[in-house]
Amino acid sequence: MDERVREKEISRVDDKGARDISDAVVVEAPLTIYLNGQEFVTLLCTPELTDMLAVGFLRSEGIIGDFSEIKTLKDDRENGFVFVETGGEKLAEKLYGKRTITSGCGKGTVFFSVLDSLKSKPVSSPLTVTYKQVLELMGGLQENADLFRLTGGIHSAALCIPDKILYFCEDIGRHNAVDKILGLCLKENVPLNDKILVTSGRISSEILVKTAKIGIPILVSRSAPTTLSIELAEKLGITLIGFVRGRRFNVYSGTDRVIS
Repeated sequence: MDERVREKEISRVDDKGARDISDAVVVEAPLTIYLNGQEFVTLLCTPELTDMLAVGFLRSEGIIGDFSEIKTLKDDRENGFVFVETGGEKLAEKLYGKRTITSGCGKGTVFFSVLDSLKSKPVSSPLTVTYKQVLELMGGLQENADLFRLTGGIHSAALCIPDKILYFCEDIGRHNAVDKILGLCLKENVPLNDKILVTSGRISSEILVKTAKIGIPILVSRSAPTTLSIELAEKLGITLIGFVRGRRFNVYSGTDRVIS
């Protein structure tokens, strides 16, 4: 049995009336991250790659810089816990009161300030991508999205080079899908300055800032960006591509990286 899915008996209603059927529904479960022995944050997620979600979340929030800072990592998926030891101070107390409720699925929690992100250095990278490559990468994201096709209730993210998907993750939360990708990259020590992040979800300021903080120069989405994400992309040197559907897409910033 796939731990990400549950079969539920439902009533299907159409123009012919109602009938009872079994339907695949995606699992949503709480994941509590313990940092240095202290309860740090609880995320709502798809129970897969939860250890990598925890690692990616801590990196996104600036709690760790790379995987080598983690002394121990224990994934108790059955009970919904991940235990991380860094040997550092109890940062949960230091960051108490700085939580921000995001626009993400499951009311995600972040500790960074969008204003703080403007102090970051712009992403500098010679990476370019072609019109055809953008369409093919989005096509690859959709081809890999088995759980979405089964349930219709999931987001996808992929780390790519221009002609290939390297890592692919799914989660009920678009933030979580990105953080799972980041966790895998940290564990495998994958350089990110020459990579592309492709996602199914809306590009809000939080997703844009995650991308900039880890140095990815090109962000591609099937969905729309927000005004603030566009402004941040311009300031932080990110090529922002949205509405990749059919044979077209929109480039909102960093057009020099998109070549014909």
